[in-house]
Order: sequence, then C-alpha cells, then structure tokens
Amino acid sequence: MKLVEGLESRSYEKHLRELEVFSLEKRRLGGDLITLYNYLKEGCSKVGVGLFFQATSDRTRGNGLQLHQWRFRMATAPPSYCFVAFPPCSKDGLVVFGKNSARPRDEVQEVVYFAAADHEPGSKVECTYIEIEQVPKTHAVVLSRPSWLWGAEMGANEHGVCVANEAVVTREPASESEALLGMDLVRLGLERGATAKEALDVIVALLEEHGQGGNYYEDGSSCHTFQSAFLIVDRNEAWILETSGKYWAAEKITEGVKCICNQLSLTTKIDAEHPELRNYVKSQGWWNGDSDFNFSEVFSLADDHIACCSGRESLEKQSGDVSAQAMIDVLRDKDSGVCVDSESFLTTASIVSVLPQDPSFPCIHYFTGTPDPSRSIFKPFIFVDDVKLVPKVQSPSFGNDDPAKKIPRFQEKPDRRHELYKAHEWARSLLENDQDKGQKLMRIMLDLEKQGLEAMEDILSRTEILDPAEVVDLFYDCVDTELKFFK
Repeated sequence: MKLVEGLESRSYEKHLRELEVFSLEKRRLGGDLITLYNYLKEGCSKVGVGLFFQATSDRTRGNGLQLHQWRFRMATAPPSYCFVAFPPCSKDGLVVFGKNSARPRDEVQEVVYFAAADHEPGSKVECTYIEIEQVPKTHAVVLSRPSWLWGAEMGANEHGVCVANEAVVTREPASESEALLGMDLVRLGLERGATAKEALDVIVALLEEHGQGGNYYEDGSSCHTFQSAFLIVDRNEAWILETSGKYWAAEKITEGVKCICNQLSLTTKIDAEHPELRNYVKSQGWWNGDSDFNFSEVFSLADDHIACCSGRESLEKQSGDVSAQAMIDVLRDKDSGVCVDSESFLTTASIVSVLPQDPSFPCIHYFTGTPDPSRSIFKPFIFVDDVKLVPKVQSPSFGNDDPAKKIPRFQEKPDRRHELYKAHEWARSLLENDQDKGQKLMRIMLDLEKQGLEAMEDILSRTEILDPAEVVDLFYDCVDTELKFFK
C-alpha cells in the first residue's frame, strides 16, 4: 500500500497539527480517565467487576478471602477492520464481505458450527456472562470466535447473513457490569435473523433489554470494556450499526464499498435510530438540537471519528473487480495497517464471504482459523445439511471448570490451542527461522488456497443446482489437507 501522494515527507507531529488530532499518548491518557470515571460513576455491581475483586485462596494467612487490585489499562480498542463491497464495484453480481479480527496476541480463535435447532418454550440460553430467554428456533451458524467466550467476532448463518463486531470507545463510558458482550450480539443476531435487517432488529432489541458490558478480554488483572459497532450484511443490503450503551444509530448500504473499524463512522446519514437517542444527547449537553445531528461527532472523543480505513481505497481502485481474492489481498496488507501485528494486538483470525445476489447460488464463507492472514490460508465453507464438524479447529472444552466461568473470572489461563493453531505455530516458526523452507511452504499453501478459490468460482459459474454431498465435508477436507502439508 503506497502512502498518499504529498504526505510521505511530513512528520507525525505535523500530521497531528494539520488534522487537529491529539497524540496517541494523550488519547491513551483519555482512555484511562474514562475508565476511572466509569468506576466512580457506576461502581461495582458484581463480585469480580471493578477496581477490586475477591479471590478465594487457600494460601491466605487465616483468611479465606483476599483483595486484589485491578491494573488499569488504556481504553484503546483493538484496530480491527470490516469491509463490504456491492455490485457494480464487486464482480459478477456478488456481495463481498471481509473482516480481520484484531485481538490480544496470545488469544486463540476457533471456527465452530451450530446446526439449526428448535427450543422448548421458556428455555434459556447462557451467553458469555448472563443468561437470557431463548427463542423457539435458531438458524444454523458458522462462527469465528475467541475460544473462551460464547459469542463470536464474526460469522454467517444459513440464510446468507454475515455479522462482524468492532469494539469502539465513545464519550459514554462502557459498563464493567456483566451484561451481553458485543460478540454475544453477533451470534444472537445470526441465530435469530434471516436477513440483515432482522439481525439488526434482534441486536438492538437485546441491547435495550439486557444492555452491554463486561470484560472484552480473558484477563483477570484488568477489566477492558468497550462499546460496540457492527457490520451486518446479506445478499441485498448491509447495515452499519453503532452503539453507545443502549443508544444506537444505523445506516443502510446498498452500493459501493464500505469499511468500519475501531472508530465511529456514522455521520448525518442515519436510516434508523433509538427512539430516544436525540433527546438523550440533548439532555447530556452533547448536542443543542439546532445543528445537523452527526452521530460520530456527538459520541466520539475528540476527533476519533475521522476516516480510519485505507483498505477501502484499495478496494475502490478495483471497482468492478472486487472478488474474494481482492478482499483477501486487502486483509493481508500489513503496510496499510489492515493486517495488525503490533506489540499488543494481532489479527488472530479472518473471514471473507461471497454472497451472490442471485439466491439460486450458494453463499461461500472463507475462514483462516489461525492468526495473521498474511501467513494463513483461507478455507471455504458452504451451508448444507449435515455439515461435517471439524474438531481440529475447535479448542478444548473445560466445561464448568473453565476459568472464564468461575467467579472471580480469569484467575488462570488454560491452553486453548486447537490442532490447526499448533501446526500454524510451527509453520510460523519455520518462516522466521528458515526463510528458504518457510517461503517454500508458504508457496505450497498459497497454491492450495488458489485451488480452493478456483473450485468455488466454478461452483458459482455453474447452471445446475449444487449437490450438497459435494460440499458436506468441504471445510473439513481443507483443514485436513492444510494440516497434512504442515506435517
């Protein structure tokens, strides 16, 4: 990715002055102040949430309880990126969706499939932190998720709906009280919505009823809390949904290329919103009611709402030719910052989905299941009945002994690596320590990926209906083949 012409010689300080943006150091300080304000304003409603928590221990001196202090962390949202491209920017009447999930470097993501299911009246579903009412029927879903939680960073359902989540920081402090995580809302939207608009309606209704809050990371020493933004896509349209507490606004997209990241992006074009949104911000003194209502300006800290996604420009330059391969190339771009590899964060998993606007063709979803898309392979998945499960991309289960389920939470960090993750660690080590062998292995893996992409293009170009038996074990076979090459 090339620098924008005319900006390559300017210093960081000059950029800040011209854009009227605070330095990273000041923004980090602002994040810490938000965390402190949040604690002073809301306090702690549950054991294990707040500045202090109780920890049971058999090593205390005559006392079965001990106080441990939370260690403050800057409230910096991980820099993930989501994209969608509609025809005519995309090729062959396809809607192309993609996301890189940036998370703590050592976090493991797994790829899991849940079949459609019927549920008894009055039944409950246990999300990451809280239990809520279950619906009579849930759709089949495939998810890429941090392996310690119930929800997902991104995923798709059997009806061709894709949802991805972004953690964002707003002027409204995010709650530390345990409620629904933004990632829980991703899964709930997919399980309960047969269109993008239905998924949006599900998410905002649950947000109103249960709220959002709780630790976004598997970290027993700090409570990392964020608000949520979502990109919700189907074969015909997309919705950008941005939230702050229970308040929200959404924009409908039907053309062009759109990107969301870890900053608010909605401005004055709002197609749906919380019924009390404007009254609320007026009551807080954030908007006078006379000027145009700009969601990002009202809810952002300083200039956090400025454009943040250079990857969109790369896709726009390929107008008319945006394909699965083009989206993969953008997600692999480290120079632009879309592929994150920093001291704190890493792109721990990625997804690309191809949604034909013609409903007679199947949607195809490509998952890595491993970190760093520049060193990972995108493997295809298609929804059919009796999809073969893939244990090799599923993390071990610890049941009720999982430290994520015990109070206080996250007092231990178990080994959650699945078989493909371990094999990928070996391959990454080979790339770093033996360049010749590592590059040879990467060429083989990329050729394998290319064969998969070409096979899927062939499926989308056929006139006959796809035989489900042809793809029932598609993702399983791709993972198995990848592992054989690693071994």
